[in-house]
Amino acid sequence: MTSSAETYSHTEQEIVVLMAAWQMIDDMVNYMMFSKVHKTEEAILLFETSIHQRLFNILLVDFLSKPSKVPPFCLPVADGDAKSDHTILFYLKRICDAPLLNTSSATLLKPVKAFSNWLEGECHVRDVYLPAINFNGDLKMKRITFIKICGDIAKHNFLRLEDNVKRLKNVLADNKIFPERQKLFLALSEFYDWFHDDIFNYHGTTIAEHLNNIRWGIYEYLSCEFRRSFELTSRDPWMYKYNYPLSCTNPVAMTMYWDLMNHMLHEPYFPKFTTTKWLKTRY
Repeated sequence: MTSSAETYSHTEQEIVVLMAAWQMIDDMVNYMMFSKVHKTEEAILLFETSIHQRLFNILLVDFLSKPSKVPPFCLPVADGDAKSDHTILFYLKRICDAPLLNTSSATLLKPVKAFSNWLEGECHVRDVYLPAINFNGDLKMKRITFIKICGDIAKHNFLRLEDNVKRLKNVLADNKIFPERQKLFLALSEFYDWFHDDIFNYHGTTIAEHLNNIRWGIYEYLSCEFRRSFELTSRDPWMYKYNYPLSCTNPVAMTMYWDLMNHMLHEPYFPKFTTTKWLKTRY
């Protein structure tokens, strides 16, 4: 938690959020997590192993979680009606509403809104079988809901799944299903088998595309700031420095700014790509 004596300017907050988002996406969308992309149009990304798929789900839930009850770096509490407004996407939208490191946020706003809308979209899965609660039928829920349930199940042991029992109970109630609460603990693993092993795997390429587009959006958004900031101080040996924004004086923010600009020394290693239409027709 940030000390009450510390203050962060709006520019410093923007730097922190952009660095955090970029780093988290780098951890998820890379050539260790996925097999190398052989084409960038109508692409299908394959997780290296089922363990990589599980890790991707866990990291994605971290990306889609609130920082804390009291956000660090003097950031405001994420607020909004949509579930995606209670994630780092809220802070990225906030940057887009009042950009400070560029005069235009269009390249970042588009992918952020696209991913938010996708997460809020409804997943409709037919013939779901959960024998623990004697259920066999259709289920509807927001995509962000099953992603977070599956990610938490993947991360935590059986004794730390109380919150997921509540989430599953709410999902079932929304679908007019009211099983005994004790049986929901047994149904969690069955839910995971359906929605992580099948549905999440199906959406893996689409999710990676959204995240990759946000990463490229950040890169393009920061291009003007990088050109302003970068200064070559020596050619032999090759040395450089960055000229910090005037309102970036906090040592932590300055370190993050340096790291952020170092990310700008080259394009993201993972190329832009589009998901095959066959992975966008279901769920």
